[in-house]
Amino acid sequence: MTNRYTILIVFCLVALLNACQQAAVKPQEISPEVELIQRIIPDRANEFEVEILPSDSADWFELESKNGKILLRGNNGVSVASALYYYLAEYCHCQITWNGTNLNLPEELPVIPEKVHKDSPYEYRYYLNYCTFNYTMSWWDWERWEQEIDWMALHGINMPLAITGEESIWDEVYRSYGFTDEDLDPFFSGPAYFGWFWMGNLDGWGGPLPKSWKDSHRELQKKILERERELGMKPVLPAFTGHVPASFKKYFPNAKLKQTNWGNDFDDTYILDADDPLFAEIGKKFLEVQQEIYGTDHLYSADTFNENEPPSDDPQYLSELSAKIFEGMKSADPDAVWVMQGWLFYSHRDFWKAPQIQGLLGAVPNDRMIILDLAAEIEPIWKRTEAFYGKEWIWCMLHNFGGNISLFGRIENVAEHPAAALNDSTSGQLKGIGLTMEAIEQTPVLYELMTDNTWRDTPIDLKEWLPKYIRNRYGSTNADIEKAWDILVQTVFNGQVIRDGAESILVARPTFEGYRRWARTKLNYAPEDLLPAWDRFIQTAPEFGTSDGFQYDLVDLTRQVLANYALPVQQQIASAYQNNDKENFAKYSREFLELIDDLNRLLATRKDFLLGHWLADARSWGTTPDEKALYEQNARDLITLWGGADNRLHEYSNRQWSGLLSDFYKPRWEQFFTEVTQNWGSFDQQAFDDEISQWEWNWVTAHKEFPLEAQGSCTEVAKELYQKYRDRIAPLTKTLPVIHYNY
Repeated sequence: MTNRYTILIVFCLVALLNACQQAAVKPQEISPEVELIQRIIPDRANEFEVEILPSDSADWFELESKNGKILLRGNNGVSVASALYYYLAEYCHCQITWNGTNLNLPEELPVIPEKVHKDSPYEYRYYLNYCTFNYTMSWWDWERWEQEIDWMALHGINMPLAITGEESIWDEVYRSYGFTDEDLDPFFSGPAYFGWFWMGNLDGWGGPLPKSWKDSHRELQKKILERERELGMKPVLPAFTGHVPASFKKYFPNAKLKQTNWGNDFDDTYILDADDPLFAEIGKKFLEVQQEIYGTDHLYSADTFNENEPPSDDPQYLSELSAKIFEGMKSADPDAVWVMQGWLFYSHRDFWKAPQIQGLLGAVPNDRMIILDLAAEIEPIWKRTEAFYGKEWIWCMLHNFGGNISLFGRIENVAEHPAAALNDSTSGQLKGIGLTMEAIEQTPVLYELMTDNTWRDTPIDLKEWLPKYIRNRYGSTNADIEKAWDILVQTVFNGQVIRDGAESILVARPTFEGYRRWARTKLNYAPEDLLPAWDRFIQTAPEFGTSDGFQYDLVDLTRQVLANYALPVQQQIASAYQNNDKENFAKYSREFLELIDDLNRLLATRKDFLLGHWLADARSWGTTPDEKALYEQNARDLITLWGGADNRLHEYSNRQWSGLLSDFYKPRWEQFFTEVTQNWGSFDQQAFDDEISQWEWNWVTAHKEFPLEAQGSCTEVAKELYQKYRDRIAPLTKTLPVIHYNY
């Protein structure tokens, strides 16, 4: 018996020892915050430690040196990531942006003399616009999304809009009612147009949407939401606003539908009346299916009249409408909070007077609705609506329209106005700040500045902030480069006169006029006033030229100077034609085309400005040759014609990209100069527009591969172009003739 017990005891000890050994070798689960640090600074991640102390208070973080490591402490993943970025920026003089990163950490991490504690005065830090998902994000894969979510966390974002994969949910909802491919193919837009499709502006354009896209992006959205949530973000998911397929009548012949049209460039769309019982039924089903697949954080985006006027301006009608929309949300989620873009109050201000706004907002409890003051740095709507009549609201910077490449911004407003609103006794329930740009991956200074408001309740002093920004970006600073940035603040970033960034005549459909609708060339500064900044960037290139951020800024500034210079050259061409001067017409036409070539070569030195990536990324989603062709056509169309050959939005999303300049803009101008020469004295602008629009459409539907890697030295090319153009610019710009043509 004793032997049996001995054997049993030995057996148990061996089993226990094996279990302990297995536990010892089993890798410990790594927290999402540590994984983020490993992605950002993989070689130095073990020099940091993380503590999460959940709390119900406002977001906060702390950092301190402890036991030879940097301790990052916060109440969630976003707070810890913000602590990391604060340390990298303040102590290591580093920076992470879309267009230039400096992560040159010192060999020994700087010690933090005493514990740092930061609180955010903003409960919400909102991010994204429906348009961003197309003007920038149309073709993103998980790798690119992962980078962006890390950027969000580092910059304090905790409330991102999340509409990827929405088409998959709607596909499931409509098929549950019996809808077929024949019914839905004319409904779903192509991938480059989802933003306007979900806002009810268009149906079907750029489609039909393949099933492979719906399936792949359902899985992509799951990854996006999982990562955002594990870092402590609360994504905003879409809700039903009434937009239904044209085939809706086939299944519901008695449905109350409103037929509407977005500017006569696309087919009519159909909006289900909120009075119809189907509205609540379908809205509830959508949220239920969405919640089953994607989960929920109870925040729902719904914009009922995006750039479309309601059928009635009766405040009672508008009140009943919003009440029904909100009730539909609550029926599926009792804790639903409605998040509304306030763009309609800006874009259609003639309709949305005080009674109409009060009617729309008043039917929803104040704590169940959040208004995004979408372009507060341009025109703060909160100031003329008594802070949205008691609703919670978010101060937002819109900044970029259409993904256009242009140095522009209201830098002083962004530095001062969020804190000013926060401390204003009339600002009501201001709960947050947000970034609601139509596109990203440009003008990084505005986004670093705006997100620096997250952990402060006082205005930012630009005179103190900019030298720090420059040092973090370039690795060091000096008086010359700081003076160059002072000039940029006074010129491109002064935010006066024009609403958004000026465009170059280069990207306009060719004309003798000095502007066209979506290629507006009016500047908010005298173009020659930008030249001293260019001088200093060229002069300091030997010192800062190895910096990724400096290289981008040098190319972007050189691009802006030359893009501005295109207008006086083009106006010399117009003047020559008006004065029957064929010699000067030929001379300046050659110079104009040469300028396009030079800009194309300059932009080819940075991946940020390559057309090739946009098109290759689009094609990468295709699972068949036809799908690849469809996605490439979507990608080409959006940034040129936007829609069909006669679409009024052509050039709205123009891009100054290498490849697009050489393959689209230059051939278009060449054809213009040829037509004028052949029809000297009797050139017909309208006839040319009609003809060139078909050539443009042929370009949209073509296939061609463009470089994916940068070519040449950006500093050398910029210096070469400086030597070539610097002395030409001011004389020609100062004598810019004012030419008016009416066709």
